[in-house]
Amino acid sequence: MINFLPVSLLAVIQSFLLPAEAQQKISLDTTLSLNTNNLPNPPTFTVPSTSGTLIVSVALCATSDHPPRFFVTNDTTISQPSLSDVDNVKTFEVVVGSEGFGSRALVFTDGGTISVAKDSTATPFQMVVSTNNATFQVSYPLVGDTTSNQALLFSPPFDPQVVQQSSFPNYTFASANLSLPSPPSSPINHTLIFAQTSSSPFKGLPRTICAIRTQQNTRGVTTLSSTQSAGLWLKNTDGWRWEWFVGGLTPNTNYTAYTLEDGQLAASRPINFVTKSAAFECSLLHQLPFCPSISYAVPLPPPRPPATVNTADTIPPAVSETIIAYFSNFTTTLSTLACGRDHYSPLVSCADCQAAYRTWLCTVSFPRCTEASSNLTSTSSSSAPVSGPSDGAQSPMAAIQSVQANAAPRNPALPAFASAYDALLPCLETCNAADRACPAFLGFKCPLPQFTAASSYGVGFVDSGESGQWGHGSTGVAQDVWGNVWCNAG
Repeated sequence: MINFLPVSLLAVIQSFLLPAEAQQKISLDTTLSLNTNNLPNPPTFTVPSTSGTLIVSVALCATSDHPPRFFVTNDTTISQPSLSDVDNVKTFEVVVGSEGFGSRALVFTDGGTISVAKDSTATPFQMVVSTNNATFQVSYPLVGDTTSNQALLFSPPFDPQVVQQSSFPNYTFASANLSLPSPPSSPINHTLIFAQTSSSPFKGLPRTICAIRTQQNTRGVTTLSSTQSAGLWLKNTDGWRWEWFVGGLTPNTNYTAYTLEDGQLAASRPINFVTKSAAFECSLLHQLPFCPSISYAVPLPPPRPPATVNTADTIPPAVSETIIAYFSNFTTTLSTLACGRDHYSPLVSCADCQAAYRTWLCTVSFPRCTEASSNLTSTSSSSAPVSGPSDGAQSPMAAIQSVQANAAPRNPALPAFASAYDALLPCLETCNAADRACPAFLGFKCPLPQFTAASSYGVGFVDSGESGQWGHGSTGVAQDVWGNVWCNAG
């Protein structure tokens, strides 16, 4: 005969078992999506024991006047860490910053506990415990350029490329028509999300992926995954980037964009980009193996359908052949030096010289189209005002030169452009970089800032232009994250 315990005794036993069963164990590298109104009782999570450092990352998925607070301990005698237990030795608060996320690194030799302190306000959040910092996202996406209704946008770089230096006497130069190395076999996926800045769908939100994603079905918000991109592209040694070609944009409109990286809780920092007017006639050019850094509008007609953007396959063959020939001849001359030895500099190599020359050659060979502001009087060396954060400071004027319709192009291999356009002059620093990196016998020289440089280059933006001084320019950069571009850095 089976004897059953009284119902009243079962209820007492169950009341003791529930808290222990409710405490949730965290699996490493697994993101938990939670809400403060639906947490275990008590609101604690156990961290498995490990010998190495783990990072606890949290992110709020909505704004809150009373956000939850998070505490973590590796002291196994503390079952529910709170503010009174914080000693900054074994018990810490995971401080959520003004952008809605935070992290704390700790060693959990014997395991540990995370607790959530909350009030009655319901706040969604995410949490992950990993060997990586899931809130470490300091890079910005990159704007290639825009036309009136198109844009080239890039993710932050990943998987940086290390340039392998050859040695004498078997010194190997990069090919004039570069072949990109094999992309990573398992690249980090990124999602691009953007909207018109004036519609403000992201305004006031935490800079977290879960918060930004709440707006992806909002009218006017566009979301593009890695599979909807133009693929991976290696602009420079910073690393691979996902590239998106975006169409259907509105002329004369400011947009705000983020990228969302798989495995992260924090979104990228936001960037702004501005489309040109409906009268803008230049077309976008990108994905040139011999000029991998080029991704902007140039004075070329748009490609024939079904192509929607110019690439190495759609531009006139004479253009690519001429640039490749120039670069091949330069490399041949450079190779007469005993490359691979500290022959002319202990700081730079022939490979550095070749790379700097490529950037300069491509930048001056492909003029970058832009637009001067309609409220200024244009001159041959006029500049356009640019918008930016409202800090009350007067923004510098971009280095712009007006080009008449059917004028002979700076690059004789380019066909004359049927319409007048404004060209953004190359940054003088692209020339100076090649001058510094290359041996003197090549005779490569740049114009001086105090004399003729301003007639063909943007001067004083990145570097001040003072003799022997690097940096301290009026902007410090050629392009910022607010959509301003002062000179063409390639």
